Amino acid sequence: MIAAKAKIKFDAQRIAKAAKRGNITSVGHAAAAIRLAARHSIRKSPKRSRAGTPPNTRKGRLRSAIKYAVGKSPPSAVIGPDVEVAGTSGKAHEFGGRYKKQRYEKRAFMGPALENVKPRFPAFWKNSIRGG
Repeated sequence: MIAAKAKIKFDAQRIAKAAKRGNITSVGHAAAAIRLAARHSIRKSPKRSRAGTPPNTRKGRLRSAIKYAVGKSPPSAVIGPDVEVAGTSGKAHEFGGRYKKQRYEKRAFMGPALENVKPRFPAFWKNSIRGG
């Protein structure tokens, strides 16, 4: 006969800390995936894209301007074109509007990127809580 004894110590603070750390990391992974999907949707071309499709870029400035930042408390992320790099052209493309005295039709790229990546969200959080 084999006998075994086990002693379990439940440390709620340690678990909460690991969950918070895992959540911040997972939000960062999700934000990076959305950024990548948005960047891949923008093609380099001298011609305009059709209305309703992601915009084209001549020099690649709009594509390279897409950045993300992760906040820790509460875990959150901001993803989109950096105004200092691309001006407000990203807003004009995403929602339609004026930029440099020209009228732009809606050519969304951030919203579709989010919708494209959304089914992968559970995978970013899977096994995100580790002891440590």
